Amino acid sequence: MNQRSIGVFDSGVGGLTVLKALMRRLPAESTVYLGDTARVPYGTKSPEVVIRYSLSNARLLMRQQIKLLVVACNTASSVSLPALAKELEVPVLGVIEPGAQAAVQVTAGRVGVIGTLGTVNSGAYQQALAQARGGLEVMARACPLFVPLAEEGWTEGEVVEAVACKYLADFEAFGADTLVLGCTHYPLLKGAIARVVGPQVRLVDSAEATAEAAEGLLRDGGLLACAGAIAEHRYFVTDLPERFAEVGARFLERPIERAELVDL
Repeated sequence: MNQRSIGVFDSGVGGLTVLKALMRRLPAESTVYLGDTARVPYGTKSPEVVIRYSLSNARLLMRQQIKLLVVACNTASSVSLPALAKELEVPVLGVIEPGAQAAVQVTAGRVGVIGTLGTVNSGAYQQALAQARGGLEVMARACPLFVPLAEEGWTEGEVVEAVACKYLADFEAFGADTLVLGCTHYPLLKGAIARVVGPQVRLVDSAEATAEAAEGLLRDGGLLACAGAIAEHRYFVTDLPERFAEVGARFLERPIERAELVDL
């Protein structure tokens, strides 16, 4: 069981920022990544559809003999974890709870959250933050244009900063001291976001917190790979494998030699 892989899925390439954090923190662990590129984006779809897609993604990954499922999609994490936990026989970890926990450890009391429309409207971060620490003030905003900018490689420059200024202006008036990057694409825009909100606002990337939580789950379950194990990393997509490999390399910061096309 210890030598099985960590399964990771996202609606597209954004979850590769989570995979990158997992690879860095757990270099002996093999991984299987599924990008549902045929049905991206999830952020504009209904909760019922996202749950259905999440279950089909998980079933494919379970056939790859995984030992842990990481839902590297904020939208799917916000609505599908209970259904996944009910069906699967392996631990299931989303990105919202770890991100909220990381935020409450550093905030003075006012937290901003940015994400897709689906994530923000779900209220999942707001609820997770409230459960983690009472009395917090939370403001959430959807920033839909950040996703195509990240995928096109437009991570710096006047256009990016103009969009960031438009989306993030309200957080200054709110007095946010911490900002949660509630979409896996957003770390690619961290530089521009940081310049707009200013040095007084701490940015929280849930990818690192999720990797830490994954390590804890595996350790507690006695499922960590043996030290020195040679890790293998496989990639599956539901459409456009060449495009996934091209764009995904920017997110992962390493080449993706092959992505296998699958039909869900």
